[in-house]
Amino acid sequence: MTVPERLIDSATRLFADKGYERVAVQEIVEHAGVTKGAMYHYFGSKDDLLHEIYGRLLRLQTEHLEKIASSTGPIEDRLREAAVDVIVTSIEDFDAAKVFFRSMNHLSAEKQKVVRSERRRYHEKFRGLVEEGQRDGTFRADVPADVATYYFFGSLHQLGTWYRPDGDIPPERLADHYADLLIRSLRP
Repeated sequence: MTVPERLIDSATRLFADKGYERVAVQEIVEHAGVTKGAMYHYFGSKDDLLHEIYGRLLRLQTEHLEKIASSTGPIEDRLREAAVDVIVTSIEDFDAAKVFFRSMNHLSAEKQKVVRSERRRYHEKFRGLVEEGQRDGTFRADVPADVATYYFFGSLHQLGTWYRPDGDIPPERLADHYADLLIRSLRP
């Protein structure tokens, strides 16, 4: 594992366990087994680490969504696949998802603006799937696509407060439940 990967993994674990504001740079470098100099060679600040933790997850999810959205097949299947993917990938990197949901407000104003823009692009692509289904009659059109999208992601963002990956509901089953709720709410 590279030094940047070790730093990101250590920061992710510590931020998830203790909270961003309670973790010092010294603790991150000790946990990663590197020096502060090494950390500052790759990341200018703790804020940069926080930004990269979420950026790594969002880049993966965006790549998956773009592939799903551009594929052929029934729109209901593609929206279901997109919904399942975002849940599963969030749980697969659950510490990163929790860190982001809890700590985005700790990013600098400039980085918050960048993250919001990246998330908006993701949400717009997801919403585009809902709109496509509304246009072709697969989904009901009386529920605005924005409302359906924000409702879905609002519930996703709460996973960090209650879901336990080692609990009774495996990630794939949880993702199926979420996707079912979304799809059923959109059917005419």
